[in-house]
This record gives sequence, structure tokens and C-alpha cells, in this order.
Amino acid sequence: MKLMRVTTPENVLELIEKYFQPLDAETIPLERAGGRVLAEPISAGADIPAFERSTVDGYALSARESFGAQEGLPAIFEYGGEIPMGRPAPELSRGQCYLIHTGGMLPSGADAVAMLEYTALLGKQVQLYRPVAPGENVIHRGEDLRRGEEALPAGKLLQAQELGLLASLGTADLRVTRRPLMGLLSSGDELVPHLTTALPPGKIRDSNTLSLTFLGQKYGAAVLSGDILADSFPLFLEKSRELLKRCDFLVLSGGSSVGSRDFTTRTMQELGPPGLLVEGVSIKPGKPTLLASSGGKPILGLPGHPISALLIFSLFGAAIIRRLSGRQAGLYRPSVEAVLSRNLPSQGGQTEYIRVKLEQTEDKLIATPVFGRSGILSTLTATDGFLIIPAGKEGLSEGETAAVFLWE
Repeated sequence: MKLMRVTTPENVLELIEKYFQPLDAETIPLERAGGRVLAEPISAGADIPAFERSTVDGYALSARESFGAQEGLPAIFEYGGEIPMGRPAPELSRGQCYLIHTGGMLPSGADAVAMLEYTALLGKQVQLYRPVAPGENVIHRGEDLRRGEEALPAGKLLQAQELGLLASLGTADLRVTRRPLMGLLSSGDELVPHLTTALPPGKIRDSNTLSLTFLGQKYGAAVLSGDILADSFPLFLEKSRELLKRCDFLVLSGGSSVGSRDFTTRTMQELGPPGLLVEGVSIKPGKPTLLASSGGKPILGLPGHPISALLIFSLFGAAIIRRLSGRQAGLYRPSVEAVLSRNLPSQGGQTEYIRVKLEQTEDKLIATPVFGRSGILSTLTATDGFLIIPAGKEGLSEGETAAVFLWE
């Protein structure tokens, strides 16, 4: 299954969809469903709303009795009283109207609501100074959802609006895809835990574990972090096997660059068939990215440099978590249109991700590239997002408008 050559980012995403499947489902209460993904569609058990409702404060009446009303010759209605919120509405008599509040139930016989601004209450009479059409300022029964209609499809991420809709349906429990458990291992003789106070000569603090843990949780996974591993192939393989048994998705940070101590590729091949799917991606930064499958479990090998690791995980790690979660494929990433402040040449032959800082002027948004080596994190903290130069393009020109994808 080893490809022996780099592949495109688009092909990596296709392989993720092809080789990995959503996890099994579990039943949870609606109160704990925020951020989870529906494993099966949900249909409405009743009409929503269950009755005709007003969308404004005004008077419920029969629209036909308002026709011809105008400033100098108002339509006159008998005031029947106020409809209390949450109470059944009385039946409307001919020539009658009732005061109703936003969300209130329309009385039988009423088919419209006249806004208070166009009325005047004089004793027991209400004068209306403009006509209303049938259905005006009214939400009809079942206008939101009809009984039996699909309310939400399988694969839908449950956010505030979905939770509100499900609550309005009276949903108690629902089936969601199990939350993926992501295992994370960092490797390198030069790494020490980030809380190390005094750095020994030649050592650096491990920044990737904390950053990747946050991203994994952000995209919907629970994260189990292992130890920092020394550059020993037997140890690397042993710890990877142990962690893979406990998780649904394994991330190996570091060790994917070309070199005599490159253990990640060997480990991915040893962990089980089908093995290595991707050995390098035509992308900058992040070319030495690896992807493998072991018994249907994804294994992602990230470059050790922090910027490359975070960018690659944002692209492919996020896609893997979405796939395992059963979430519908994303149609877009949050982006804004911005004007380039300078020319951006490209070598061609690979997709380039350029970090940019945004600045708002009086009439436009300016994107300024921020360059720096992939091991220097401070350049990433100074940016607002990135733009993409496709593999077949020789660059972007100063003054050209481009989509800037914001850090999510």
C-alpha cells in the first residue's frame, strides 16, 4: 500500500473518506449532546408550532374585516380583551379583536395580527388605520416542522440552534456517534516536558503535545497523551502499539523527516495492515506528512516542527476526527476576502499555505504575509489566518484579492 511518492492534499482527504468509517453510536440525554454528531436522523413527532402564533404585539382579527381601512376612515373593531401568554385563546366573534403578544396563540376565527402602531384603543373599540392581509404577522401551525418531517439529518453537528430545535420537539435521548479517543505520542531525544524549569544543553521544551491536545479536543475528540519517547525504534513501536489498542486514532508527532533515525514510517508499517497510505504530501509546509491505517484505525505522522505540525493537523487531523465522528463533510472554512500587500511568488508543483496578518483600512482588508522558519512559533501567534496558493499557480500578485482562511 506504500505509495513511494508524495500525493496531493486533495487525495489525502479522499483517502481519509475511503479508508476510515464513523465510530459506533451511543445513546445520551439531550443535555449532554452539545458538540456531538447525530448518528441517525430525527423526525418531528408533532407539528411545530402546534398552534397559530403571533409574531408581533398587536390585535388578532379577521383580515377581511380590515380591508379598506385608512387614516381618515379606520376600520372599527370591538375590543374583546387580552389573550394571556400560555393560555388557550377564546373564539373570535364577528367584528371583534383581541390584544395579543408576540408568541401568543391566535383565537379561532382570527387569521392576521394588526400591529399596535396602526391602531388606537378608544374605550371598548379599537380603530385600525391600515388593512392587514390574511396570514400577516402570523406563524402558522406546522410552519417550522410538520409531523413526520425530518428535523435533522444523520451527521449533523449539534450546536446551540440544533439543541434548541430538539428541545422544542421534546427530545429526551438521542443517538450520537461515539466521541473519538485520540492517542498522541511525541518523539525526539531533544525533547523535555514543557514544565521543565532549567533546560539542559541541547534540549527544547515539547510544545506540540499541548497544542495538538487542544486542537484534538477543539475538533471533537477526547485526547490521551503518552510519554515523550526517545529515538529508539523498539521503544517507539512498543509504545505506539500500546496506545493504538486504547484509542481510535493515533497521532505521532516528530520523526517523519528524512534521516537515519526515522522510525515513524517503520512503525506505521509494523502496526498492522493495510499500513502506510501516504508517504509525503505536496504541501508547504508539511511535506513529510504520513498517513496509515491499522485495522481501520487512522495513524497520522506529523512533522516535528511546530508550525508544520499544527497546520497539517488542522487540515488532516481535523478531517479524520470529523470522519470518525460521522460528521457531514465540511463545505467551507471560515474565510474573509482580503487584498494582498505584496507579491507572493510560488515554486509551483505543491500547494503552499502562507500565514498572513490582517489589517482593516477605511475601505478594505489588507493581508500581509508573515514569513518565518517552521520551528519558530512566534510567527504563528502574530497571524490571523492563512491563504492558499494552489499547486498549479505561480503565485499571487500585489493588489490581488484572495480568500484568507481564519484560524478556527
